[in-house]
Amino acid sequence: MAPSAEQKARFPNTGAMSGVKSTLKDVASNAVREIPVDVIEENGPKDRLSFTDTDVVTLAESIKVHGQQVPIMVRPIADKPGHYKIVYGRRRLRALRSLGIPAKALVRTLSDEEAILAQGQENTQRLDPSFIEKALFAAELATSGYEQAIILDALAVDKPMLSRMTKVARSIPKSVIEQIGSAHGIGRRRWEELADQSRSDSVDLEQIAASLGLDLAMTSDDRFGLISAAITQALKSKATDRPIASPTLSIKHPDGTALAEVKETARALTFKLSKSDAPEFAQWMRNNAETELTRLYEAWQSEQTPD
Repeated sequence: MAPSAEQKARFPNTGAMSGVKSTLKDVASNAVREIPVDVIEENGPKDRLSFTDTDVVTLAESIKVHGQQVPIMVRPIADKPGHYKIVYGRRRLRALRSLGIPAKALVRTLSDEEAILAQGQENTQRLDPSFIEKALFAAELATSGYEQAIILDALAVDKPMLSRMTKVARSIPKSVIEQIGSAHGIGRRRWEELADQSRSDSVDLEQIAASLGLDLAMTSDDRFGLISAAITQALKSKATDRPIASPTLSIKHPDGTALAEVKETARALTFKLSKSDAPEFAQWMRNNAETELTRLYEAWQSEQTPD
């Protein structure tokens, strides 16, 4: 019996992934080096929303007392000898910068794809990023031109979930997501609901967020709740403000023949002639529409001319 997909290894033991998996196992080995923090660059796709100064201070205090327990991973920059680019461990690096001490780091020569895979695996195994953090990471990788297979492996998700993540990240303005934060208590469905609401042309989510005073909210989940409630209320208000559509006017001849229906909307007045009840008349109107409408328009114009 063939092994199921779940029994098969998520990542193959060959090629790029084999090298990446081995680097993750080297964390406790003597391959760790000390590197000055000022030669480590932080650019590249981010898998976490911006962490707060409080987060960095708390971690720095822990490192000051107990030392750096978990190394970061860096890779050499080919055209800048002696300089490195962060693969994962941005918050640890920021804390070490604040302390002014070197970083304990695994140094690996990785391609862009291998670095993304290592970054994604380390986060999945240790950091537990929230849904929206994964969604932003996925969208950023896609925008940067990474192949879908690399993104799927980096995030350990399937194609339908990747599609959902990308849809959410591209529907909600990034500035609003950054104001909300990681929102670990907010799952996929609520983010998808907010994304659906934000696609309405009748509301401006960035404007709504700016009017709420989100800085006063206690938690990231609270900020999400405020924005969600505000956009729901805005959509309800817009629906209430819409003019009530005029009823359809049915026009009949005195002999009972249905001639036409007239329907009015905010943008148009539509005449619908019945081909089943009066097919000959409908054809006659088709042939004479330009003449008859011009005549009616001129008659209307004459009524507007003052005596």
